[in-house]
Amino acid sequence: MAPVNRDFWAGKRVLLTGHTGFKGSWAAIWLTAMGVEVTGVALPPDQQPSLFELAGVGGLVRSRLVDLRNPHAIAGALGERKFDLVLHMAAQAIVRTAIEDPVGAFASNVMGTAHLLQALRSEEELKAVLVVTSDKVYANAETGRAFREEDPLGGKDPYSASKAAAEIVVKSFAQSYFETQGVPVGTARGGNVIGGGDFSRDRLMADIVRAAEAGEPVVLRHPEATRPWQHVLDCLAGYFRHLEALATDPQAPRALNFGPRPGGPTVTVGELAGAAVEALGAKPWRHVRDPFSLEAKSLAIDATLAKAAIGFESRLDAPEAVALTMEWHRRRAAGEPALALCREQIAAYEARP
Repeated sequence: MAPVNRDFWAGKRVLLTGHTGFKGSWAAIWLTAMGVEVTGVALPPDQQPSLFELAGVGGLVRSRLVDLRNPHAIAGALGERKFDLVLHMAAQAIVRTAIEDPVGAFASNVMGTAHLLQALRSEEELKAVLVVTSDKVYANAETGRAFREEDPLGGKDPYSASKAAAEIVVKSFAQSYFETQGVPVGTARGGNVIGGGDFSRDRLMADIVRAAEAGEPVVLRHPEATRPWQHVLDCLAGYFRHLEALATDPQAPRALNFGPRPGGPTVTVGELAGAAVEALGAKPWRHVRDPFSLEAKSLAIDATLAKAAIGFESRLDAPEAVALTMEWHRRRAAGEPALALCREQIAAYEARP
């Protein structure tokens, strides 16, 4: 089965928030390649360089640079335009940034989501809405058990708590307004995503690339920590399939986990970093302990329901995801255009058996 249904997406009018970010830029490139009319709403890129600028994403979509924390600005940006589908990815997405500015994280992730959903209530042609939250929405006792969709929500750090709170906001809007109008609203809980074009602060692959360019070893705070690693194309394909299911199947689950294939090996931060520095020919990583960190040491999610309910599972394991990521960065550093690299990897991913 193809990872995405191009026939479904062709000609759709999609509101994509967060199109200036790493995942959002990949989503915009992929959606426009499928013939989607994309309106992007987001803040300007918060890092330099950015995939948004390198790949010229602003020229592919109807781009509106808007702060979702401002309800009047988002309403004005949407104007009288009609949308079939909404993929809400805009967020404050860095754990350590949220720890430094917890109020800002809650303003973006909770109130930004509420403002968007409020603005969408007047959309008369809307078929479905998917809000991207995080694998960190669950109350994590760090037992190593993979979380399932029915597990309790929680969060001991501001980022996790803000995403869990966003889940509650989404459910309340869905049950109070959208579902009664026949518009399903779901949430997607994606794992830790890697891929070419991520230059964000405090992201493992981005830190490795920066260290390699500087001729320095990357510093790891928690090399023993485990995460549900996933390539950006696997994650986005899951989001697209979930949104399609919401729009076409009344029984589609409203919340789904997207992560590595069930039963796959657990990969630590140190193991993933080791594979990445080897692929780049960079210096080995070194460990500097952070005794004040609030980040979870163990995190795993169970993506079984996505396979059972919508027929989706990840196609790339962690070594393949690392290889694709580092290939993208090596070739971009050698002068190849970012947009062409993204389109090539998207086409190859869609062609996989």
